[in-house]
Amino acid sequence: FRWFRRFGESYVKVPFLGAVSYLTLAICPFCIAFAVFWAVKRQYSYAWIGQDILGISLIITVLQIVRVPNLKVGFVLLSCAFMYDIFWVFVSKWWFRESVMIVVARGDRSGEDGIPMLLKIPRMFDPWGGYSIIGFGDIILPGLLVTFALRYDWLANKRLKSGYFLGTMSAYGLGLLITYIALNL
Repeated sequence: FRWFRRFGESYVKVPFLGAVSYLTLAICPFCIAFAVFWAVKRQYSYAWIGQDILGISLIITVLQIVRVPNLKVGFVLLSCAFMYDIFWVFVSKWWFRESVMIVVARGDRSGEDGIPMLLKIPRMFDPWGGYSIIGFGDIILPGLLVTFALRYDWLANKRLKSGYFLGTMSAYGLGLLITYIALNL
């Protein structure tokens, strides 16, 4: 761990990129190779694994960079995202004959290969097969509130049981579970 910390905290100046850690330079070729491998093999049945790894990496990066400054902003952001989702997933079916959000998330029907903006998991024990999907926005936006609760607990020196993080994380997990059950029913 100390060896990697040293490489993570040591920087080298790279043209056009600026200061980059040695650890980032060492890992970068593997990341590029993985992304190229997925792009070449994305039509295969097992490509969902690579897609999910790349998607989770992007989600973690966004949650590390983007910060909600206060609870009011988080509330307004989630409320607007809720209304936005309802419109583009359900109401858009009436106007466009299909859910615009689902078509865009899958990267379908653009005439060229799109970049899927969702996580896919094959359905187990389903005679028709297919995938259960969840869009990045359904993970990132509530994740911003969860990370806000964690940062607040750290700054307020609250323990896990007395802070807000455990409650928000549990509520988010319960919401995902209820959504998954509703999709299967």
